[in-house]
Amino acid sequence: MTTPTPQAAPAGGSRAATPEIAPSLLFLLVAFIGMQPFSTDMYLATLPALTDAFSTTPAAVQMTLTAFMIGFAGAQLIAGPLSDRFGRRPTALWGLVLYTSASLLGALAPTLAVLVLARLIQAFGVCCTVVCSRAIVRDRYQVPAGAQVMARTMTWMSLVPIVGPISGAILLAALGWRSNFVVMVIGGALVLAATWRWLPETNMARDRHATDLGPLLKNYLHIGRNGQFWAFTLMATLSYGALFSFISGSSFVIIRVLGIPSQYFGFTFAFIVCGYLVGTWITRWMLPIIGLYGTLYRGAALSCASGAVMAAFAFAGIHTLATLLLPMVGVMVAHAILQSCAQVGAVGPFPRNTGAAVALFGFVLSVAAALVGTWIGASHDGTVVPLTLTIGAITLCAALVAATLVRRTERRDDEAAAARSKAAGER
Repeated sequence: MTTPTPQAAPAGGSRAATPEIAPSLLFLLVAFIGMQPFSTDMYLATLPALTDAFSTTPAAVQMTLTAFMIGFAGAQLIAGPLSDRFGRRPTALWGLVLYTSASLLGALAPTLAVLVLARLIQAFGVCCTVVCSRAIVRDRYQVPAGAQVMARTMTWMSLVPIVGPISGAILLAALGWRSNFVVMVIGGALVLAATWRWLPETNMARDRHATDLGPLLKNYLHIGRNGQFWAFTLMATLSYGALFSFISGSSFVIIRVLGIPSQYFGFTFAFIVCGYLVGTWITRWMLPIIGLYGTLYRGAALSCASGAVMAAFAFAGIHTLATLLLPMVGVMVAHAILQSCAQVGAVGPFPRNTGAAVALFGFVLSVAAALVGTWIGASHDGTVVPLTLTIGAITLCAALVAATLVRRTERRDDEAAAARSKAAGER
């Protein structure tokens, strides 16, 4: 497999060459990142049904999502260093074994508590694949080219949340909620086989001390002091928080509040995910022309505008499927733009401890998502208001971070580039 040549950052309005990637590696990156939405979006339509199956409340059923995000958050702090020490390949393989086993437990779960436990263990496995995918991109590409590869990966990955909710709703109507977990077992086994066959080791500078407590804490402290890391991580966290708000609350709002039959829920969710697909195309087009920061600023502006429109409809008392979904499409377009840029930008300064940087990045995102999911479950009042206002507030915060922390990071980058250029000229 040919190792792509790292790309230089695009200057001004010039186009950078599109980085090369082998089809087998692209497939694995898509599968690794897609495991997370595959594991959540597939069974979103079943959440109201689970309240009936286990004779419980929406807040209790919400724990199946919250436990997943908590497990995903904590496990990344371990999975990242493991991939730095032992390599991306073994970490991904063992994660897929764990995921497939947990999915089988979920399919057989006799109680809600066992289902929550299965979701927690599933998250441990998924975090290994997601961490490895981000680290693999950093192993093989510099920041500008890595952002393009990530956007291309996200384009194909967006098919998962489009197809997932539709197939999940169909399976629910035909075979019941357990059938969704059976499909997860099959999917996990297939990706495991493909990984065994196709994934090369990309970590050529393994650190045998990466999991030692002292160096590990030192690495996390080093990463945590970096302003660029936090600027991009907060952007990604807020963008993902807006998405996870919708993931957490949309099935209850669309099915129970707006009265859409559960078998059609998947189509409504797929509709907004089409915005994500469009966003990945836009990102791939804009990055070579206006660069990482210009692309991110436009994504933040679109996110804020879309969230404001959604909140305005809620305040005006216009609570319909259209006033919920159409602004959410704009939020999803922006999410694709922001995630592609922020994921690569956050870990860019850490080529020697990429796994730890990716782990801390993912930990922050997942903790925030768990808190948002808990809030959405607790605040649900039988209307669309808590969901829409939460998304509006989060997107506003994302725009503020872009205008302050990210802008400050860009100025530091420009000053450093100018200093390097001056030093080169003096030589």
